[in-house]
Order: sequence, then structure tokens, then C-alpha cells
Amino acid sequence: MNVVISQSMLFPWVGLLEQLKLADVFVHYDDVQFSKGSFVNRVQLKLPDNKKWMTVPLAKLHLGQRINEVQPKGGSDWKRQHFDLMKRSFADAPYAEDALKIVEKVYSQEYKDIGMLARASMIELTRYFGIATDTRFVDITSMNITGASSERVLDTVKALQGNVYITGHGAARYLNHALFEYEGVDVRYMDYQLKPYPQPYGEFTPYVSSLDLVANCGRNGIEFICSSTLPWRKFIK
Repeated sequence: MNVVISQSMLFPWVGLLEQLKLADVFVHYDDVQFSKGSFVNRVQLKLPDNKKWMTVPLAKLHLGQRINEVQPKGGSDWKRQHFDLMKRSFADAPYAEDALKIVEKVYSQEYKDIGMLARASMIELTRYFGIATDTRFVDITSMNITGASSERVLDTVKALQGNVYITGHGAARYLNHALFEYEGVDVRYMDYQLKPYPQPYGEFTPYVSSLDLVANCGRNGIEFICSSTLPWRKFIK
């Protein structure tokens, strides 16, 4: 069984959808410290002359707060700014209305923390593309697993009876691969396909929100969400 563990991300890039497509279980890892510059509350959009961050402002952020303790700022000014930004980004896109409706649905609700908002955005994208339909989504806080780093990740995979742990590239900096191997868990890194799709404004970039894929390709965008992995030894080399 394939387990993916990740912090929730705001309307994430296609690479995270590639991971979600492979996951039998996806664990929202939102009880860890919030980091400024993460993708929990921001994502890039492509504009005619550059790329621009679409960021959810935060209320009373304190150093050391966990993701599930950080609250989105109240009010609707930032939501209007986001819609204005997206309308500029998707001005000539054939399925712009689909992308805007996804955001409108997510933003129509109130969320107790930024992780829940990001989580809702991810799930709406999976529903739109029809991926992860059989995936079980789990909140790490429901599992009562202590510890940190590799040991906690491994304990989470084992508690879910997973035998394959699929992860992004950042885990290579800290993951104890030998420990996973000793416990019979196969570690596999994403081999992001970054398949180009029709995209305006110059050279193609995959590192923008998946809303861009929605706006430009509609539901046919599923053809560009191509998942593949590499064994950890091959990836590390």
C-alpha cells in the first residue's frame, strides 16, 4: 500500500497531484512548525510579464506556531485580490471559469487554520480531475504518533500498514533510508514528469498552481498528471 505524507499546500503545483494520484493513503502532516516561505499559504501564478505569488495573509503569526495553529486573516479583501490576480493570469484560457469556480467553492467556507484551507484546495483539485478517488485522507493528529523526523514518518507508515512510502525530493536531506529498509518499507522518490501542456505567456513552467492546468486544459488536464517514482538508491545517485 502506497503512503504519501505531506504538509497541505494551497492550490498546489501539478507535482503534488502526481503524488496524490499514486497514494492509497495521504496523510496531512499539519502539526509541524509553520515555515515562512512554504507552500502552505502561497502558490505562484503565471502572468503575461512574470510570475506572481498568490498568498493567503495570516492572522497574528507567532514564531514556533504549528500549521494547524496558524489562522488565515479574516475579511475578504485578500480573496478579491486573488480573484483579480487569477482573472489576469487566466484571461485568455479556455477553461478559466472552471478554475475560478474551484477557488470560489474553497473560499466560500471559513477555516479554523491555514492547513484546513490548503487541504480543502487540494481535495477540490483532485475531485475536478477525478484522481485520488479511492485515496484515504488522514489527519496526522488523529493518529497520536509522537517523535520526529524519520522515526515519526516511519511509525506513521507502519501504523497505516503501508509497505511503500512515496515522497518528494526534500526528504532526501533527512530521511534514514536504512531504517525504512530494515522495517520492510520501500522508499520511493517522485520522478516528476513535468509534462508540458498548452500554456500562454512564453516558455512553459510546471512550477505554478494546478489551477493553471485547469484553466488551460479543463478536465482533459488529467492527461498531463503523469506519475512515476524512483527507488531511493537510484534517486540518491
